[in-house]
Amino acid sequence: MAERPEDLNLPNAVITRIIKEALPDGVNISKEARSAISRAASVFVLYATSCANNFAMKGKRKTLNATDVLSAMEEMEFQRFVTPLKEALEAYRREQKGKKEASEQKKKDKDKDKKTDSEDQDKSRDEDNDEDEERLEEEEQNEEEEVDN
Repeated sequence: MAERPEDLNLPNAVITRIIKEALPDGVNISKEARSAISRAASVFVLYATSCANNFAMKGKRKTLNATDVLSAMEEMEFQRFVTPLKEALEAYRREQKGKKEASEQKKKDKDKDKKTDSEDQDKSRDEDNDEDEERLEEEEQNEEEEVDN
């Protein structure tokens, strides 16, 4: 847990960016108002986390999951955010699935390339060995011809 109350605040840069995106162009916000919004956001996050933790505890789990957060939002009477959160969660899951599949495909391709490289190296070694054997045979024949002469 945080040792100081300041440790519980969200980063100012994040808060400032969110505020700027929410306000129309040309509208400014004072440092005092930004600080108040930052503290309110931190309190909201702490409260939502506490409520979600209660749902996890009821389920005899130590890990909060998305269902716990969605249930907490409903319990906190923020039902209107549940649908957008579910949509964002589905988009996140699709994105993660796509990344996982791409990573697995990349690994398969890499393994395939390694196997191909290994086979190419083996083939190259075999060709080198064949050339060496041919060279040795020629040298032996030359030596035999010299001995015969």
